[in-house]
Amino acid sequence: MTAVAIAVTGVAGTLGAALLTQRGAERAKRRELELGQAFQEARENLALRRDCYTRLYRDARQFATALNRHLLVLGARTPGEDDVRALEEAKDAHRNHWSETLMIAPDAVIAPGDTANQALTQVYAMVKRLEQGNAGSGETLRSAAEAQDGLWPLIKVMRHAMRQDLGVSGEF
Repeated sequence: MTAVAIAVTGVAGTLGAALLTQRGAERAKRRELELGQAFQEARENLALRRDCYTRLYRDARQFATALNRHLLVLGARTPGEDDVRALEEAKDAHRNHWSETLMIAPDAVIAPGDTANQALTQVYAMVKRLEQGNAGSGETLRSAAEAQDGLWPLIKVMRHAMRQDLGVSGEF
């Protein structure tokens, strides 16, 4: 090999090594950006679920409370427009946040949430039948109040599933 060929090979090797180092650094930087983006997306997803779960839990409790209040009104008098509106608003708020939850929550949250949602809906239907004087067989203010009281453990199980999904530990 001639001195020129050795010099060219040396320069090519030096340039090649620099190019490989640059490509490696670019790959590492790209991977770092991807990991940062994935971490940010995971954090945003967690915040979205936490906000959704908070609203759903609050609205499920408020719906159950509104059902209780409506039953108390039914026992004392004919519900007025404000009474009916309060119950409908609580039902609508719960329904809206349940719909949102269905779009973002995993099955481990959907299952107990669905159980609570169905129970809330069934008690609501019973309360409305009582309000309208169309009570079904065995439907009384007492049986509706017992069904309404049975909502709280279901809401508690739903809350536990949401907390588990969010990584919040502790007894329920």
